Amino acid sequence: MESDTCDILTRKPEASDGFAIHQLIAASPPLDLNSTYSYYLLSDHFRDSCVVAESQGQLAGFLSAYLIPSRPDTLFIWQVVVASDQRGRGIAGRMVDDLLARMETHGLQAIEGTVNPSNRASRALFERLARQRGCPLQETTFLEAEAFGPGGGHESEILLRLPLSS
Repeated sequence: MESDTCDILTRKPEASDGFAIHQLIAASPPLDLNSTYSYYLLSDHFRDSCVVAESQGQLAGFLSAYLIPSRPDTLFIWQVVVASDQRGRGIAGRMVDDLLARMETHGLQAIEGTVNPSNRASRALFERLARQRGCPLQETTFLEAEAFGPGGGHESEILLRLPLSS
């Protein structure tokens, strides 16, 4: 399927986007919803490594990422969300591509992210990135489900790593 993102604008978030991002994620289960304040911080303090997508002036997607402080050559993609009425248009891939183009001067050696086993969309995004970049997709368990406490309310977090150089 060819993506149709010609009306999509991607940009760095502004602090004022925090509430709209929180609302978008709240409407997108099973994504973990963080506090509204955290999305204001991401949109301000981490704006250089985050992306907002808009369609006709409305928030269509958000990607949060950061350079790992102890490994600043590794980009960790934290959350990727696309509004339910915008899915299937290639917006997630467009946000990732735009972020990676922005990060070209940072000497990235790897991209990482964690994905729940049932999150096929996020896994497919990482698989597409690996194919596009011609690199392997390495997989390890980052956190077992039990790490989130009793009750079984959270799946394990699987760490996906794309080494960008061999």
